[in-house]
Amino acid sequence: MSVITVKTAPIDGQKPGTSGLRKKTRVFMGPHYLENFVAAIWSAIGGVRGKTLVLGGDGRYFNDRAAQVILRMAAASGAKKMIVGQGALLSTPAASHLIRLNKTDGGIIMSASHNPGGPDEDFGVKFNTPNGGPAPENVTDKMVAAAASITEYQIMEAQDVDLSTLGTTTLGDMEIEIVDPVADYANLMKELFDFNALRDLFAGGFTLRFDAMHAITGPYAKTILEDTLGAAPGSVVNATPSPDFGGGHPDPNPIWAKELMDVMMGDDAPDFGAASDGDGDRNMIVGRNCYVGPSDSLAVLAANAHLAPAYSDGLKGVARSMPTSRALDRVAAKRGLDCYETPTGWKFFGNLLDDGRITLCGEESAGTGSDHVREKDGLWAVLLWLNILAKTGKSVQQMMTDHWAEFGRNFYSRHDYESVDAEEANAMIEGLRAKLPGLPGTDVLGATVESADEFSYDDPVDGSRATAQGLRVTFTGGGRIVYRLSGTGTVGATLRVYLEDVSDDPATFTKDTQEALKDMIARADHLAGIAKFTGRQAPDVRT
Repeated sequence: MSVITVKTAPIDGQKPGTSGLRKKTRVFMGPHYLENFVAAIWSAIGGVRGKTLVLGGDGRYFNDRAAQVILRMAAASGAKKMIVGQGALLSTPAASHLIRLNKTDGGIIMSASHNPGGPDEDFGVKFNTPNGGPAPENVTDKMVAAAASITEYQIMEAQDVDLSTLGTTTLGDMEIEIVDPVADYANLMKELFDFNALRDLFAGGFTLRFDAMHAITGPYAKTILEDTLGAAPGSVVNATPSPDFGGGHPDPNPIWAKELMDVMMGDDAPDFGAASDGDGDRNMIVGRNCYVGPSDSLAVLAANAHLAPAYSDGLKGVARSMPTSRALDRVAAKRGLDCYETPTGWKFFGNLLDDGRITLCGEESAGTGSDHVREKDGLWAVLLWLNILAKTGKSVQQMMTDHWAEFGRNFYSRHDYESVDAEEANAMIEGLRAKLPGLPGTDVLGATVESADEFSYDDPVDGSRATAQGLRVTFTGGGRIVYRLSGTGTVGATLRVYLEDVSDDPATFTKDTQEALKDMIARADHLAGIAKFTGRQAPDVRT
């Protein structure tokens, strides 16, 4: 084995977004592409000599090959140790936990989250810092600078490391510890939740269907839900991680998890349904004939988290991303909790969690989490829901009915226009941005604009400022529209439009969400010209 220096040059587009660098898989497989970005990570964190890192991914196509490259680059650059999930597999929350548990210098997660996988689909790489959370902007800015000026990188010439067997091996002078991807995470869940109550729940005949969507959460869900808690064998479906996620789209929403939705809306539906995404950090909750939107789920968890042992003393505070519905704010106001509004991206919760200001946080994009790790955590959310149901004896539908009776209902939906022309999407946003100052006090299809602005965030912990985080228009009475261009896709632009309206009238609580929001949908198009600029008469996905 020898270390070689490879001459290279900057490659356009190596700018990580809120969750690392995501591109088409074949782009990552191109000459020097992965290597350049990994070298940029090393540079951004001051090198890896003498450091210990965690490495794992969601098992998507190219995961195994990328892991070998990263290991050889780490060994060549003097890393002391790499802790690797068996088979190079780790869910994102499990990787965050391993970083924190072992007090490492960070970790690399290979995933494109909920994006499809395969040779013609998506791949991604992100670096998580020693707190277990995604790299903040001051670190990713250094990655961008390093990638833009790179001239060479070091890599070790060596045979592939056998990552299939638990134990310790070496690569040059670097130690590699291959660990069970599930064990430490499962032990953490035992500390957080009342597993005896959950066992009793399943022993009493409670039925569940968990759709792992052919992704990384399958082994975690089978171990915890079936093997440990006693859910009936077969309760976890699509449980074997697949490089192309079974040819599906591993995004837990009613569109892509239609198989689960059909079961849960059927005559013989289980008591509880759930799904998770490609890398295990997102979740979808469904009761019998009752879909729970992510924003509602976050609010219900905040209102009832005290029923789980880890949160029995109450919450320090809560936080949500700006586009997430303000249902959480209503819970916080009634419970006397501080409620923070942050930009989209889990890294913005990190400072609040580390500073002890919040315990629970979440995003409308099906991500929910707490201070147990520094990532959103799909299976954790499922277990907290189950713990709450076990303690209350209620169904999911009854939980929602009682929650709305106490707090009112925030009707909420996100409309996604995917792979739209980037120039047209940016032109739409620029046009709307120019209108914002003149909107307050005006009438828009029968509703009065209360405020209109572009969201900026001043971090209360470190004083950093994030700007251009989304355009928002709020109406008297609590309705709201938010417009954002997303950075999680790999082709064109994704326009996300977030629609919200509020009701305190119990007679309206069971109304269909899209019907309840039809006036707000019309206002969103009227203000921005969505159909004109996107060429679409309807969104690709409604969640």
